[in-house]
Amino acid sequence: MTDNKAIIEKIKEVLGGRSELKAYVRSFGCQLNVSDGEKIKGLLKKMGYGFTEDENEADLIILNTCAVRENAEDRVFGIVGSMKKLKELKPELIIGISGCMTAQEHIAEKIRKSYPQVDFVLGTSAINSLPRLLWNCLDGQKFSADTSEYADFSEGAEQVRESTFKASVPIMFGCNNFCTYCIVPYVRGRERSRRAEDIIKEVTELAAQGYKEIMLLGQNVNSYGNDLDGGMSFPQLLRSLNEIDGDFVIRFMSSHPKDASKELLDAIFDCEKVAKHLHLPVQSGSNEILSKMNRRYTVEKYLETVDYLRERDPGFSLTTDLIVGFPNESDEDFRQTLELIKRVKYDNIYSFIYSRRTGTKAAEIDDRISEETKGLRMRELLEVQREISTEHYKRFLGKRMRILADGESKKHEGFLTGKSNEFIIAEFAGDSSLIGQFVDIEVTEVKNWAVIGRIID
Repeated sequence: MTDNKAIIEKIKEVLGGRSELKAYVRSFGCQLNVSDGEKIKGLLKKMGYGFTEDENEADLIILNTCAVRENAEDRVFGIVGSMKKLKELKPELIIGISGCMTAQEHIAEKIRKSYPQVDFVLGTSAINSLPRLLWNCLDGQKFSADTSEYADFSEGAEQVRESTFKASVPIMFGCNNFCTYCIVPYVRGRERSRRAEDIIKEVTELAAQGYKEIMLLGQNVNSYGNDLDGGMSFPQLLRSLNEIDGDFVIRFMSSHPKDASKELLDAIFDCEKVAKHLHLPVQSGSNEILSKMNRRYTVEKYLETVDYLRERDPGFSLTTDLIVGFPNESDEDFRQTLELIKRVKYDNIYSFIYSRRTGTKAAEIDDRISEETKGLRMRELLEVQREISTEHYKRFLGKRMRILADGESKKHEGFLTGKSNEFIIAEFAGDSSLIGQFVDIEVTEVKNWAVIGRIID
């Protein structure tokens, strides 16, 4: 990729005469996208831009998009369409589209043809091309794009992080799993792991800066290192990060159940800095549906992992993802999903009604389930889980919890909110000066969405 140093200097020279240039960067979708947005901001900062949360104040707008669901794309197109008037009022405004949407050739072409207000398109792994594309705009080029797939991870690139105490650290990019409902392998490419020494260096620097939570990111972190000759496995990486000095917690997502080895589970228990929580997306409790999804594990195999965790710690915290109404899911398939969540007793579930995604294998299936049926199933699922959470959270009553306070409660004035080591939401009375710090609480009450407690001195 092009060396950016000279281009950045040229941009700074051209823009130097303008007063306080502002960029509006909005990231949609997953935490990997948010991390990409932080890198985009880092490059813009080098070029002399400040930042604004008001698009009307901006000299540069970048929409960092998500492609997981078609309605997410429709939403972005709606926003881009509304910016036509903004561009007319402010002709010097530069508008760029980045992220997963742009990795689809037909989308990039649609933007070029139908949205003349857009000046450039930037692919998910081409962030380092931003200065060049921006220079093209300043140099009078009407439209430019780079949607190529690069192996360069831009190690050492400055990031403008959204938090001063929580940091996301991508450890790998792309996915090799090709679940039939998912577009990610087509827009993020194949799995590419960062070198362990680069990850360790980044986490060491973050810990030295006082960051309290490090979230390791990847489409399937469990397969980290499989593409590196002689590289670390993910459990080995966790053990190495655990040795870094500092008071911080290590979290990670997402984990694919087929790669959740006993080596990984043991590392979670053995490493004191690794959170005692596992997000393990099951998607369905029916083997037939799992096969149609190309998940490559069975319910029985999944439960082996759950049972191993619960043998070591009966109260171990588990969360999951579930898709309701996958094409032609039967009443029996859905009943098996309900039985699974009753058996596992998740602390929380992230559930979605299946939505057709063009470009995936599942989109080719003739779906005979009505939207009404899907909605009824979703309501039943949530009701069952609400009862499970309320009952399962009782295990924390009277117990001590270590919480990272991350903000003020929106429900109770004078209360703070945060997450425990087990990834449980907690609320407690406290001063805002505690935000960004670890506090110990005693749990005095449980809800179906959180625990309530009081600070222990």
